[in-house]
Amino acid sequence: MFTDKAVLLISCIDKPGIVAAVSTYLYEKGANIISSDQYSTNYQEGMFFMRVEFSLPGEGWTLSQVEEDFKPIADKYAMNWNLFPNSRKKRVAIFVSKEDHCLVELLWQWKAGDFECDIVMVVSNHEELRSAVTGFGLPFYHFPVTKENKLEVEKRHIELLKEHDIDVIVLAKYMQIVSPGFIEPFKDKIINIHHSFLPAFVGAKPYDRAYERGVKIIGATAHFVTEELDAGPIIEQDIIRVSHDYSAAELKRVGRMVERSVIARALQWYLQNRVIIFGNKTIVFK
Repeated sequence: MFTDKAVLLISCIDKPGIVAAVSTYLYEKGANIISSDQYSTNYQEGMFFMRVEFSLPGEGWTLSQVEEDFKPIADKYAMNWNLFPNSRKKRVAIFVSKEDHCLVELLWQWKAGDFECDIVMVVSNHEELRSAVTGFGLPFYHFPVTKENKLEVEKRHIELLKEHDIDVIVLAKYMQIVSPGFIEPFKDKIINIHHSFLPAFVGAKPYDRAYERGVKIIGATAHFVTEELDAGPIIEQDIIRVSHDYSAAELKRVGRMVERSVIARALQWYLQNRVIIFGNKTIVFK
């Protein structure tokens, strides 16, 4: 009978013997490997990435013992590695402004049991979506943001997020540029969604400007947030083709559809520990 399940994520310099060492180690601990995926970059970069999902017998080794005893192997290959027990659900906070399409998509999938996580709270700089959030039985925190109070509000955000032990923050159309001071304590833990016209049509009303330009595709990008605006490692992207006879309103409707699906997939892969950041790229095991 196998009980404890976990995911092991590994990145290191590529060299012979890594897969054998990891597989042999888990075998010796009596683990059952459920899935194993690995990827090597090109010769110049020379990097190796691996995701192993496994379970342990009901009696015998614990995950904490596996983690402790794995350290000599990790040191031998100079690995960056993390062990994620499936028994601990990640704690999620969602930030929104006035648009509800990404928020509602995430909440519906969570309510349906599609996300293995605890959505702990929704934070907004506007009141409009309070009833939508409380209808799901979640707390809604309203912090009005102005140019003058922005840094003070972000300080309160950080205190709230740390108080509730948040693992990942999703900016689900949160129409504020977050400061480096907010990003730093949650490095690689903030996911954003935006339209994929960038760097074209920067600023307000991108779909109106795309309509004027006669675009033929509408897309969306989910990425990690870094200090460089909308330039963090990309987790997921998608597009839908559109026609010359689409109005600006129809382009925006299609854009919302893509944004909803892209942010949901990005969050799902993060929750399933399928994402490794490498420089300004991601390796996403599917």
